[in-house]
Amino acid sequence: MSAVTIIYACLFYAATAMLVVGLAVKIAGYARTPAPLTIPTTPAPRTGAGVALRMAREVALFESLFRANKWIWLFGWLFHAALALVLFRHLRYFTEPVWAAVAIAQPFGVYAGFAMLAGLAGLWARRFLVERIRYISTYSDHLMLALLVLIAVSGLMMKYVSHTDIVAVKAFMLGLMRLDWQPLPADGPLLVHLFMVAALMAVFPASKLLHAPGIFFSPTRNQADDSREQRRLAPWAAELEQK
Repeated sequence: MSAVTIIYACLFYAATAMLVVGLAVKIAGYARTPAPLTIPTTPAPRTGAGVALRMAREVALFESLFRANKWIWLFGWLFHAALALVLFRHLRYFTEPVWAAVAIAQPFGVYAGFAMLAGLAGLWARRFLVERIRYISTYSDHLMLALLVLIAVSGLMMKYVSHTDIVAVKAFMLGLMRLDWQPLPADGPLLVHLFMVAALMAVFPASKLLHAPGIFFSPTRNQADDSREQRRLAPWAAELEQK
């Protein structure tokens, strides 16, 4: 077995562990954080069903971003929608036999790679061209965007520049899942692509990309505007009231 196979197998096991444990710790922290006050962004729904519908629109359509800035919404939604399709397409490397829906999505997923890159280019450009966004941008913001761009570019290179043996790649991925390691092709774009994916998995729980699960715990989005019907007290206020 080659050194490349061993290194990347260990790399993905470590990155997966960091992703799973990091997300579990962060989500547990979010769930334990009290939200004693009613602070939904208005206009807000007044029922649980309304909150669920609002959350669905926010997750699928980025409703609040659309209202705030149409251009940022366009690039942001384009990137996230394309990323979702690309990830769905990549399920073929982890399933045997390949699911019918995944097989149907294959040709669309290729074009989604270009759409993903276009969305990233727009989001990155605003951090240089929009003064107020440039002022608040940090090195980590640029690093995350660079990481995502490299993942997209290296993935497209494997399709259109340096063709990779995808059968061997699938065997490697299935081997990792089954603890039966298979040789990994030592193609440059593939190794860059996989390394960047592993790096993204490792840093995801500690990055701003954590807004993906974090939105479900945001009190400005997941609360109903029912302060007239239900009174909420902070723990310290409840103690004072009891005294």
